[in-house]
Amino acid sequence: MKEIVFNQVCKSYDQNQVVKNLNMKVEGGERLILLGPSGCGKSTTLRMIAGLEDITSGDLYLGDKRVNDVESGDRNVSMVFQNYALYPHMTVRQNISYALKVNKFPSDEINSRTSEAIRMLDLTGLEERKPKELSGGQRQRVALARAIVKRADYFLLDEPLSNLDAQLRAYARKELVKIHEQYHQTFVYVTHDQIEAMTVGQKIALMNEGTLQAFDTPQNIYKKPANVFTAKFIGSPPANVVEASYDAGYLYIEGAKMKLPDAWCKVVGSRNRLYFGIRPEDIHLTRAPKDKDYAMKALVRYVENYGNQLGVYFQVKGMEMLAICEDAAPMPGENVYFEPDFDKIHLFDIETTNNLGYPKKLQ
Repeated sequence: MKEIVFNQVCKSYDQNQVVKNLNMKVEGGERLILLGPSGCGKSTTLRMIAGLEDITSGDLYLGDKRVNDVESGDRNVSMVFQNYALYPHMTVRQNISYALKVNKFPSDEINSRTSEAIRMLDLTGLEERKPKELSGGQRQRVALARAIVKRADYFLLDEPLSNLDAQLRAYARKELVKIHEQYHQTFVYVTHDQIEAMTVGQKIALMNEGTLQAFDTPQNIYKKPANVFTAKFIGSPPANVVEASYDAGYLYIEGAKMKLPDAWCKVVGSRNRLYFGIRPEDIHLTRAPKDKDYAMKALVRYVENYGNQLGVYFQVKGMEMLAICEDAAPMPGENVYFEPDFDKIHLFDIETTNNLGYPKKLQ
C-alpha cells in the first residue's frame, strides 16, 4: 500500500493559511502532478508529504500509517529539489551513493544501485567529476540518480526541471516517465508548467490560493474543466470565458444573442446569468454560418501568426475572444460570424464559478 491520503489537511504560518482543507487520495504507484501558479501551496503540500513541513491540522497518511508526527527520515521518501542540492566536495558517484552509505547498505548493493542509476541517466564517464564541473542538465541528472538509488516508495520532485532549457526539459520529462514505469513509485511532482503536467501526469491536482480546484486526469481537466479557474489556467492559449445571460433558449453576450441547443438549455435550468466558456480551437469563424440562429456576429480585430496556426482576436459587441484557425483566417476589420462547437462549450455558475455539467450525450 503506497497511497497518499490527505484528510482535511491545513497548513498555516501564523495567520496566513497556505493550504486549506485539502482532501485528496493519490493511488499507490500513480504519477500525480501538483500544478498551480506561484504561491498556490503546491510546494508546501509536497513538503508536508516529505515531512519537511509540519501539518497545522488534519491527517496525512502514507499507506495505512498516519504520519503527522513521523520524522522525514522514517517516511521512506526520496526527494529531488529545484536547486539540485548536491554536495560540492563530492564526486558524482559519491553524491549518488551517499544516502545508501549513511543507511549502511552492503557495499555490493551500493555499487550495484549506483552503477545502475549512472547508466540509466547517461552519466557514464562523469563519475569522478564534481558538481562545479557539470552542466545544469548533468547536475539535474545526478540529483535524480541520487533519489532513484534509494528505491523509496514515494518519489517527490519539486520543480526539478525549471533550471533547464526547453530541449533538455523535454528530454528529462521522458526520462522521468521511464524511471517511474520501471520502479512504480508513488510519484508526486510539483510544477507551474502545464505542459509538464499534461505530459507527465496520470492525475493532476490543480491548486490556487491554497485550495484544490480540480483533481482529475489531464484529459478530463482539459476537456471538462471543473470551474472557471481551471478553464483559464489550463490550455495555451487558455479558454475564452465571458459573462453571459440566458433567456427563453437564447444566450446573450453583450447584447448579441445566439440560440442554445435544447440539451444545453436543460443544463442552464432557471439561471439567467452564467459564464460561457469555449476553447479557441473549438470556434469557427465564418462569413456564412450554417444557421444564423446558432451564431453571433463578430468583428475581427487582430491576427497572430503562430506558424502552423493563426490566432484570430475578435469582438462580439465589444467582448474580445480568441479563435485558432488552422488555415486561411479572416482579416482585421472583417465582419464574420462566431460559431461555437456546441459539443465543446462549457457553462459555469455565476456565483460559485463551478461547471454546471454537460448534456447526457456528452457525459
